[in-house]
Amino acid sequence: MDAVRVALLREVLAGTEWLEATRRFAGALRGSVVSHGGGLLLVGTQEYEPWHLAAHLVDEAAWSGTPELAPTLVRHDARPSDPAHLAVGLGRLAAARRGETLLVVSQGAPGVPLLERVHDARRAGTTVLALGPAEDDLVSMAHEALPVPEASELDLDTIQHLVSAAAGENALPSTRGHRRLRDRLARLADHLTAPPPTGW
Repeated sequence: MDAVRVALLREVLAGTEWLEATRRFAGALRGSVVSHGGGLLLVGTQEYEPWHLAAHLVDEAAWSGTPELAPTLVRHDARPSDPAHLAVGLGRLAAARRGETLLVVSQGAPGVPLLERVHDARRAGTTVLALGPAEDDLVSMAHEALPVPEASELDLDTIQHLVSAAAGENALPSTRGHRRLRDRLARLADHLTAPPPTGW
């Protein structure tokens, strides 16, 4: 989903709880990874791996000038022969420590083995965020959660688009002199498309 579609979706959702909820959750995600200098782990369930969210966060990290948003996708069935960015298995969760953020995305209730790994990561000091079902053990375990009830008018994929777009926004004050790439490109485009000064 590109920026234009996200903007249209936000327009449609104006006045609903979803805009505020996704921005709040995205703010927690961004605040956690930026304050700790990165270390974002993204994991789904055996049945659902959040490939698209990983790709969108990588894009938002590049566009926003916030490399900390680029996640490491942790996969249930990763193999050593997979490309490096797809070869990170669940063992990575055992190594998660303080200063890292673990974002768990699920369509249904995560299985007990994943919950145990998430619990261990939390005990080791990892910040845990959860995106998925409204009522399960993961929500109570998470530092921040965005519940997506089964009967919701929006599906999980749409919510992920809203979260990733909001995470890439310049929601936090930027350091003076360090403008985001998008801001610099916008200024350059304005300069290049502006009419010439009068008298030329």
